[in-house]
Amino acid sequence: RTFDRKLAEVVLAVRVEQIYSKEEILEKYLNNIYWGHNSYGVETAAQSYFRKSASELNLAEATMMAGLIQSPEKYSPYHNYNATKARQAVVLRRMRELGWISVAEEEEAKKTPLLIATNTKAISWQKSKLPQVTDVVIRELRKQFSPEQIRQGGLYIQTSIDYDFQRQAEEIVNEAHDNLVDNGLEEAQIVLVAIDPRTHFVKALVGGVNYKESNFHRAIQSKRQPGSAFKPFVYYTAFASGQYQPSDIIEDEEVTYWEVDGPYKPQNYDEEFLGEISLEESLFWSRNIPAVKLGQAVGLDSVIDNAHLIGIESPLYPITSLPLGSMEVTPLEMASAYATFASNGWYSEPTMIIRVTDSQGNLLLDNSPQPRQLLDPWATATLTNVLQGVIDKGTGQAAQIGRPAAGKTGTTSSERDVWFVGYVPQLATVVWVGNDDYESLGEGITGGEYAAPIWRDFMKFALENEAILEFPSPENFTPPTP
Repeated sequence: RTFDRKLAEVVLAVRVEQIYSKEEILEKYLNNIYWGHNSYGVETAAQSYFRKSASELNLAEATMMAGLIQSPEKYSPYHNYNATKARQAVVLRRMRELGWISVAEEEEAKKTPLLIATNTKAISWQKSKLPQVTDVVIRELRKQFSPEQIRQGGLYIQTSIDYDFQRQAEEIVNEAHDNLVDNGLEEAQIVLVAIDPRTHFVKALVGGVNYKESNFHRAIQSKRQPGSAFKPFVYYTAFASGQYQPSDIIEDEEVTYWEVDGPYKPQNYDEEFLGEISLEESLFWSRNIPAVKLGQAVGLDSVIDNAHLIGIESPLYPITSLPLGSMEVTPLEMASAYATFASNGWYSEPTMIIRVTDSQGNLLLDNSPQPRQLLDPWATATLTNVLQGVIDKGTGQAAQIGRPAAGKTGTTSSERDVWFVGYVPQLATVVWVGNDDYESLGEGITGGEYAAPIWRDFMKFALENEAILEFPSPENFTPPTP
């Protein structure tokens, strides 16, 4: 559009013609341009549209393809066959005007129907071997690229998904759902998300059962109450304040808080009170009242700040019941946050896309990890040490996998949502079970009983060839000062 640009193009055109003949220039051009529906080069396009070589195209087919060059998507026979034929007629008329074809040949080609092959490239998303992954990748691409760039294709995408992890996760989820059906929970759904804490790359992502029947991807679209799985944010905030140790005593007792709409009396799951109890024991056994009292002591705004810092993007409000997971979040957000605990406070943006290049190999998007130390190392290591106790002797014993692991169960009121979120140094995984209509799963159903075994089965598979690693010890770090 500028004089300098046009002058440069003139010089380049002259130089190209000094090296190549016009036929060679045209050949190179046709072999590199975009022909629509992720087809680059005339031979690929001919195979895609007609299932034959470009050298075998008849006049009608060749002129149709020539007409595509100006706007491949606009004149695509898959989008608008009449527009395709109208554009073909323009090409035929020009060929007749130039004396390259006769009037009879022009009319014959215009009347010849175009026997277009099935558009396999256009339906490649639906034919994906991992449709749950493909759908989320497309959603992520839309944040970085225009609809036109995605629709026209030619993007080469390297994802972070481990194919074996994904297939095994889907199989484990389906088997677990069969068990739910046997227990009368036909409508229940299961979500599993696994993230590598060292990179924050998503390694597996299952958004529900029977994904072909329902494309609602619960891992990223469904916001549910995490229940007690939210408590680690409160305990981390307490340890990071420099004022609390795991051995500190807190009173598990009846307590009343006055809210705008009246008194709020938190209850423990067993509706009992244990009296004096250490902070670590209160987390082992997921006592509600100590968590609420601790949240009030450290400040709910601080808890919210820490949660938002490491991956919780959903709105959180400083209501008294926040420590009990009363605010809704997505499973992916929980997996991202716990992955930060697993990396001892190092955080990167979670992603399923490692990099994107174009058809020429040019790098368009690079999601190489950019880790930042966002949490206090001592407080994070201390929290992880306590969460190991949840699995070793607390509510998460069904998640034991024969190696050091940390995690937390979550069960909301009326058993609408049950969770287990846990990690080892190499992998953090969240499992959620619940009904889409928020109906109760049934009295007595807990995250430790229903979600933890699913977590255990997946982690055993995923870590089969991974070394057994210990978590960092709190003794290796300096505790924060109050």
